[in-house]
Amino acid sequence: MTYSIFLDGVQYPVAPSAMDTKINNQNKTITLINEGEVNLLKKTGLTDLTFDLSLPNSKYPFGVYPDGFQPASYFLDKLEKLKVDKKTFQFIVSRLKPSGDLLFDTNLTVSLEDYVIKESADEGFDIVVPINLKQFRPYGTKVIEIKKNTTAKSPKAKPVASVKKPRATTKEIPKSHKVVKGDTLWAICKKYLGDPTKYPEIAKKNNIKNPNLIYPGQVIKF
Repeated sequence: MTYSIFLDGVQYPVAPSAMDTKINNQNKTITLINEGEVNLLKKTGLTDLTFDLSLPNSKYPFGVYPDGFQPASYFLDKLEKLKVDKKTFQFIVSRLKPSGDLLFDTNLTVSLEDYVIKESADEGFDIVVPINLKQFRPYGTKVIEIKKNTTAKSPKAKPVASVKKPRATTKEIPKSHKVVKGDTLWAICKKYLGDPTKYPEIAKKNNIKNPNLIYPGQVIKF
């Protein structure tokens, strides 16, 4: 089985040999008088993902280099920026059969919790980076603007509350896009559709078996 791994749209050259995905639990066990223990079922918690990334400083035949070979320092800079900027990003793992057919994807919005840079004689010039990611769920509160009713004659008139609504987008989606060097299907969907997670849908529409393999000159239809 072939794995491809993307962090914030950047494909890493060597996929981890193993990955742990922990679906956290928020259930609560309580004890009732004369009833013993009962379990209160709650919504699942945030998912934790842990794996070791190998960052080679030499170009290996088993590595993947869609934009040409980059040393380990290039990817370390990307990880540092994700941590320093305190931003969430998309984590995608694509799993393919040897035949090239897509099995299933992991596609989560996550935060980079922590990572360790390991150097050892066993790895030579290469670097191993254990990484811990946590699923991110968007949250927020409504913004309410209070406006005084200036047309009312009565001094006891109550303020009128209005909720700001998001502006509707008028961006027109093109019918197709011609692939250029450095394009990924994830980035194309983000640019034109505003949602990078639609890349499996677009891949299926264009009869692309492997969403991670697109070529300059190829026309992607929306």
